Amino acid sequence: MKHLSGLDATFLHLETPEMPMHVGSLNVLDLPKGYKGDFYEDAKAFMASRIHLADVFTRKLALMPFDMSNPVWVDDDDIDIDYHVRHITLPKPGTNRQLQQYVARLHSTLIDRSRPMWEFFIIDGLQSGQVALYTKVHHAGIDGQAGVEVGKAIFDLEATGRVVKPPRSRPRSNGYQLGMAELATAALRNTAQQYVKLFKMAPAIARAIGGLAKPDEKAADKAAAAAPKKFNLFAPRTSLNVSITNQRTFAGRTISLAETKYIAKHFGVSLNDVVLGTVAGALRHYLADNNELPAKPLVAGVPVSLREAGDQTANNQASMILVSLATDITDPVQRLKAINTSSNSSKSTMNRFKAVILDDFPTFAAPWLMSGIASMVGRSGIVNLLPPAANVAVSNVAGAPFPMYFAGALVTCYYPVSIASHGTALNVTVQSYNGRMDYGLIACRRAVPDITEIGDYLLAEHKLLMSLTEKYPAAAGATTAPKPVAAPAPEEKEEAKAAAPARKPAARKKAPVKAVAAKKKAPAKAMPVKAAAAKKAPAKKAAAKKAAPRPAARKAAASPRAAAA
Repeated sequence: MKHLSGLDATFLHLETPEMPMHVGSLNVLDLPKGYKGDFYEDAKAFMASRIHLADVFTRKLALMPFDMSNPVWVDDDDIDIDYHVRHITLPKPGTNRQLQQYVARLHSTLIDRSRPMWEFFIIDGLQSGQVALYTKVHHAGIDGQAGVEVGKAIFDLEATGRVVKPPRSRPRSNGYQLGMAELATAALRNTAQQYVKLFKMAPAIARAIGGLAKPDEKAADKAAAAAPKKFNLFAPRTSLNVSITNQRTFAGRTISLAETKYIAKHFGVSLNDVVLGTVAGALRHYLADNNELPAKPLVAGVPVSLREAGDQTANNQASMILVSLATDITDPVQRLKAINTSSNSSKSTMNRFKAVILDDFPTFAAPWLMSGIASMVGRSGIVNLLPPAANVAVSNVAGAPFPMYFAGALVTCYYPVSIASHGTALNVTVQSYNGRMDYGLIACRRAVPDITEIGDYLLAEHKLLMSLTEKYPAAAGATTAPKPVAAPAPEEKEEAKAAAPARKPAARKKAPVKAVAAKKKAPAKAMPVKAAAAKKAPAKKAAAKKAAPRPAARKAAASPRAAAA
């Protein structure tokens, strides 16, 4: 058996029907060319051969008597792969928006705690001919970075896959669950070890808390040194900070990773600051639309990893910092710099306290109390009255910079699907993948019924920041690099066509008419210029030169589809 840490178990104790505590992802897959098989059956067989590569797939919970202590992980000798890997077919026409709505519905339901706490869904019926993979795993087992490590177990670098050794045979246990005496003894032993660990760390914790009142001499700037004095305990109240229901809404958006890096280098901020700046601009527009933008700046709760380099343990090792989104500042560039200052201040404070943050702490006799409080807080509506600590949760996870394959199918996108919570009805999580920044927006449907608007504002804010790189000089010391050119993602083209199907054909019909009219009005002036330009070349070659850009433009526009379709 393996004991859950205090932090891991907290995700179990705080879970309610209104606030499921699992995380997941949505991947759209390109099937191999000429594929004629049953992908669901292939995916099921594929997962059956891979589940032994990650503990999260083969362990389940053993609960303590009377919930007096945290549960433990035990091996499950009887995994029902038909239960864990399921098949769904979308109704026609199978649009990208339908897919995202179905994922939101699947994300609303709790995971069965009597089994290994993961579920995979193979979704077909997409009008593009692709298939989708939606995964969800309970947060008690993994955090964002551990999820990336789990992804390495199920994804390959080549369509042909890799040779995976079968699991070693081991004797099956006779009991479905451990005995009560064994569990109680283990709980007491683990609790004693936790108290001993806490006692040994008490002096270091006291020094760290005392040090927070003093300026950090090694801080990067004066704002970071003065962070404790400038800290604001509460964020302004908005329509996002309410008690939530169990119904979810989801939207995925894609932004170029190269463009995001370019913005960060140009303005001398971090990539994560650009993510926060993009979210800040989107929320500013969204709240202003309904006259809800508060005078005080919004605050983001940003998870910070405590994981040491090389640690691949499938558990939670993270804390959280609060960062001002500076939504009271109109200018996007000044807002971005203010976010950078706030982020640096919070990181400086976290670094001074990081070494003594406990991810494992005594919880004897606390699980049932924590569960009761979580249920009461959510259903009583008290969250609607209390000032929030943060208005939105924003997380940025570094993913694979290269293409990956699942059961022979190319993974074209990697939208994260995270957790909405009481008081923070909107969660924005970003995962980088193969040159993309895939934004996953998950929210309570009652609090945020129009989440697609926030997604569209994200794209608009990113384009605005890109355009401002031409108007503002580069930050001191910023390396000059060519401006990247990125095409829109294929899944977003689909929605754009549905919104304005008649715009492009109309433009193509009008263009030739204007050209002919121009030739008729001034043939004498136009002809000598053309003749002079094409004096040394035959008429056929000149016509070929004029026509050449059109196929090239079509090829450039089609290349993103070929890469992601």
